[in-house]
Amino acid sequence: MTSEPETQTDLSTRTALVAGASGIAGSALVDQLSADGWQVIALSRTPIAARPGVVPVSADLRSVDSLRAALTGHTPTHVFFTAWLRQNTEAENILVNSAMVRDLLIALADAPVRHVALMTGLKQYLGPFEAYGQGEVPDTPFHEDEPRLSVENFYYAQEDELWAAARARGFTWSVHRAHTVIGYAVGNAMNMGSTLAVYAAVCRELGRPFVFPGSETQWNGVTDMTDAGLLAEQMVWAATTPAAADTAFNIVNGDTFRWRWLWPRLAAYFGVEPEGFSGAPRPLEAQMADAQPVWDAIVAKHGLVEGDLARLASWWHSDADLGRTMEVFADLSRSRAAGFTGYRNTEQAFLDLFERYRAERLIP
Repeated sequence: MTSEPETQTDLSTRTALVAGASGIAGSALVDQLSADGWQVIALSRTPIAARPGVVPVSADLRSVDSLRAALTGHTPTHVFFTAWLRQNTEAENILVNSAMVRDLLIALADAPVRHVALMTGLKQYLGPFEAYGQGEVPDTPFHEDEPRLSVENFYYAQEDELWAAARARGFTWSVHRAHTVIGYAVGNAMNMGSTLAVYAAVCRELGRPFVFPGSETQWNGVTDMTDAGLLAEQMVWAATTPAAADTAFNIVNGDTFRWRWLWPRLAAYFGVEPEGFSGAPRPLEAQMADAQPVWDAIVAKHGLVEGDLARLASWWHSDADLGRTMEVFADLSRSRAAGFTGYRNTEQAFLDLFERYRAERLIP
């Protein structure tokens, strides 16, 4: 039997642990929970800055001993898991990332955990990077009740660890499948928002057009995205709503778009000339192979605070998303039916993010 999730009545009984607190999703969760009045334990390898209601905790998610030591004396009631570590193969991804879920919950064996929320993504339906789009990929929009693909996937392994712990310990769970999350973070391995902002700045500095790097399918096809703030809202909602207990949810902004429509709008914001798909993909990794010296000049010219291009731009990840040769977008009916009605306008989400990066002097 599982316990019922917490209702919205008594914040004094709630303490949230956010694993991956310095990442895109984790940062948004810490902001959301703190604003809502929760006590927050912010777990990351490099501790975030402390602030009222937020206790930074540093630990290695790959070590149960490190986790136990760091979490001694902490008693979270709700756990939000947003971390992952990219490995060279999917077999290694499975080994490392499923163990992080398992070991964190082992380290919290004596804590009064009521609910655990796990963030994954649409590779649930597409397969992992090394088997991307292979086999029987379901039709769009993707629905949560699609069967697992017949390829190994660390998302599946993480879910299995979560479900096993929930059965053994009686807490409720939720899984949140996002698509290309954009939000505020520095040093993140999958950050299209800052990647495109940096790319546009380099194009403007060099007088180059803002060339769409991806496939014809992505340029012309329908797609969607996930704002990190909206993801955080859904994760907190599911953790505190009985109707959402023990359920997997897609989470996307609620609008759809085509890159051929959005790309010129992003270019206009940065004052660069847009150029669409033409004949073949033109990946960012190749376009930006020699961009660090240009970025050094931009940093010096505008007094920016981050000189390491690799901490702002994840060329490989944006190339993977924008280079896909299949249509990708998700259905939101399940969470809508359960009562979650959050929404973001994707263009505005990008522009708001760019404004924040400018205000923090991360981009010119």
